[in-house]
Amino acid sequence: MSERKYRHRGYRDDDRSEQPAKKVERPQVPRHLREPRAPSFPGFTETITCTGCGRTIEPPVAQDARCSCGCGLHACVQCAFFDPGSRFECMQPIPARITPKDAPNSCTFFEPRVRVERQTGSTGGSDARSEFEKLFKI
Repeated sequence: MSERKYRHRGYRDDDRSEQPAKKVERPQVPRHLREPRAPSFPGFTETITCTGCGRTIEPPVAQDARCSCGCGLHACVQCAFFDPGSRFECMQPIPARITPKDAPNSCTFFEPRVRVERQTGSTGGSDARSEFEKLFKI
């Protein structure tokens, strides 16, 4: 009888067959013909959006620029360093609190808040009926 306490097979089994696994022969492609595959990731774009209306803004943002809704674009709420939980609501070491946060200011640490969005696009404007009829063409 074996020294094992339990009868089920496990990692301590010595009676396993010692047969090597069969290797499948694959045809080798010459090294010069192998090329890296093109990634199939969707494209991404960096956009700046207005916090008031959500409209996309074209960079660069001038210091006195305003959106069509009237919000100042060089303002704390548009900045990448704006954080309501930080001291003076800014992650940079500013000497005093800037108020109001949605009005244009002359802060030297200003960087526009950039969002990364996935590029989505349709594969064509063909209608479903014409695509259906293409399936049964002779």
